[in-house]
Amino acid sequence: MTDKTILLGYATQDKTHGAGVYPVHLNLKRANRHGLIAGATGTGKTVSLQALAESFSQQGVPVFLADIKGDVSGISQAGKSHPKVNERLQALELPTDQWRGCPTVFWDLYGKRGNPVRATISDMGPVLLSRLMNLNDTQSGVLSIAFAVADDNGLLLLDLKDLRSMLRHVSETATELSSVYGNVSKSSVGAIQRRLLVLERSGAKKFFGEPMLELDDLMKVDANGAGIVNILVADKLMQEPAVYSTLLLWLLSELFENLPEVGDPDKPKLVLFFDEAHLMFKDTPKALVEKIEQVVRLIRSKGVGVYFITQSPGDIPDSVLGQLANRVQHALRAFTPREQKVVRVAAQTFRSDKSFSVQDAITEMGVGEALVSTLMANGAPSPVKRTMVKPPVSRIGAASKTEVSKVLKQNPFAKKYATTVDRHSAFEKLAKRAEDAASEAAEKKPSRKRVNKAPKPRGRSRQGVVETFAKSVARSLGGKAGRALVRGILGSLFKGR
Repeated sequence: MTDKTILLGYATQDKTHGAGVYPVHLNLKRANRHGLIAGATGTGKTVSLQALAESFSQQGVPVFLADIKGDVSGISQAGKSHPKVNERLQALELPTDQWRGCPTVFWDLYGKRGNPVRATISDMGPVLLSRLMNLNDTQSGVLSIAFAVADDNGLLLLDLKDLRSMLRHVSETATELSSVYGNVSKSSVGAIQRRLLVLERSGAKKFFGEPMLELDDLMKVDANGAGIVNILVADKLMQEPAVYSTLLLWLLSELFENLPEVGDPDKPKLVLFFDEAHLMFKDTPKALVEKIEQVVRLIRSKGVGVYFITQSPGDIPDSVLGQLANRVQHALRAFTPREQKVVRVAAQTFRSDKSFSVQDAITEMGVGEALVSTLMANGAPSPVKRTMVKPPVSRIGAASKTEVSKVLKQNPFAKKYATTVDRHSAFEKLAKRAEDAASEAAEKKPSRKRVNKAPKPRGRSRQGVVETFAKSVARSLGGKAGRALVRGILGSLFKGR
């Protein structure tokens, strides 16, 4: 049985090695070995992403991608004839009348232009939360203690108010917790609380809560067997790059932890496209980068393919870059010494075809051209080919508001995720504990019995006041003179008594 493939484009061979146009394919069975789409701004990365995503969809593979600039939403609409597109299709001997869109579901962290994307605090975990809040090692340790205390006491951490209550509880019981869990610094707790406030104001509050995103909802096909294209509306989200990148890391880790092992299926169960991938590794602790490398290396056996989209291969750590077997490299600029070095490194990562200079091609290619190398059926990388990328049959560019609204009306998950659920969790339980403790303390406090005392004569009361005043004066004056004055005052006041 022949493996199914995806047509990426056509490679034009150099005349000295024979003229002709040769198809360049991606083997579906090797599509879960991950990939990279790289290139400078304006070289055609987004079009390559869209063409590859719709090809996966046509083969029955669900797709998740982030729409950074709002220009990928057109994948939901049928394309239309355009002189430049038609010219490319005719050059590649492809039909010019088979325009169609992909079944699409929109997701939006803020819930305005798609289904809300939510995760619980517990599922996010202390490691990703620490990165999200940019905590130092000490603060991260205290946050981990807060999670451990919550787990040991059966306290659910679902949203930000749960975490805030948990941190307050840890601060109030810091002394007794330190003997069991390690040192708990109240100053560290205070720093975390301040970072939490900043996080809340950045809009992340909407990310935490229930109902949480169910992974199965990203892995659907329509009635015709086409894979659903799940689009994360991220143009506004990109204003908070830490939230954006942490969301993607969380999604990746959730898939890794929850999906069963399937080995190398005939086609992926899900393909993820992470645009602006460099943000996932910016200011990321070494330990977390190592975790990402591990997940990327092992998640292929779960049937998941991960494709990173960025300007330069150098934006991806070498440990992760080495796992990206299917590559589409658009043109790079080489104006500065640093850029020239990047070009040389990028050229060295390909298996050379020897029919052309890879390094020269990277700087010479036009828009819509790319250097392509994919895994062959035997698992070996194919020789790199200078390729004219196949245009998508869906709309290039953004869908209109009316078209997006129409897609949203057909949303199969609208009711499921529309309303937030606030379960009985850490916030409510800790508030109840505090209330019960206050009531118990009030009951144990001894009541003061009222004792009826005979009223003191007014003169006696006045005497007490005068005596106090006199003694105060005496202390201020001091010595014999003071005592004499006191005696004089008292004598004059009580004369005749």
